Amino acid sequence: MKRIFLFILTNLAVMVVLGLITSIFGLNRYIGPNGVALGPLLGFSLVMGFGGAIISLLISKPVAKWSQGVKIINEPQNADEAWIVQTVRQFADKAGIGMPEVGIYEGAPNAFATGAFKNSALVAVSTGLLQGMTREEVEAVIGHEIAHIANGDMVTMTLIQGVMNTFVVFASRVIGSLIDGALRKGSDSSGPGIGYMITTLVLDIVFGFLASIVVAWFSRHREFRADAGAAKLMGRSQPMIHALQRLGGMTPGELPKSMAAMGIGGNMGALFSTHPPMEERIAALQNPQA
Repeated sequence: MKRIFLFILTNLAVMVVLGLITSIFGLNRYIGPNGVALGPLLGFSLVMGFGGAIISLLISKPVAKWSQGVKIINEPQNADEAWIVQTVRQFADKAGIGMPEVGIYEGAPNAFATGAFKNSALVAVSTGLLQGMTREEVEAVIGHEIAHIANGDMVTMTLIQGVMNTFVVFASRVIGSLIDGALRKGSDSSGPGIGYMITTLVLDIVFGFLASIVVAWFSRHREFRADAGAAKLMGRSQPMIHALQRLGGMTPGELPKSMAAMGIGGNMGALFSTHPPMEERIAALQNPQA
């Protein structure tokens, strides 16, 4: 309930801020009547921004199961499956969350957590992870994913992505309307013109890239929190450090873009990376007060 309230409050706050910006700077004079009306634009931005983000969150579990071919462990068929389920249950109890669904999927070393609600999430580990790590290291990875769930990272990432999407949609269309108005100065024609359409298309792409940098920065920040959460669940940092060192020598399995931020490892490319370099994560665990 608290997170639903946060989501609604964030939606309202974004709309108020955008409305105030257009009024303070007098931009509303240029959005209508011959351009884009402010009210419908705010509504459109909200639907496109938060609407898409929340739908993605709500369908995250079934999409993850389908796209990764996750086999849900309803009844453990062997000792390994029983151990994985028991480990997830133990950490979930410690973290104070409901028991997640537990699954295994074929693939290179990785693991992820997903789901719209912290008490009905999904934790899945790959066969490559189970084969390439010791049990203690796998436990640390599972602890990392449980920490993501307990921290509410799926909802938080959705809120941030929604805010960024809304600003992208709104800003590109306001600027497009201004440019279109300048190009058609003195014209009696009504409605958005070619200048608006081209500007909006270009700015959607440019602002989208900039928004991705902001979202990726936050994603990297909460990876440190999940690492620390795993260390807390296990009572010491060394298993998580060993897991990161081991993963650093492997090629992590690729996850779909919508799930990449919730994996244990991912693309290490600078500004757009959802995960910090392994060296930085290990250093943060070795020096938690730094």
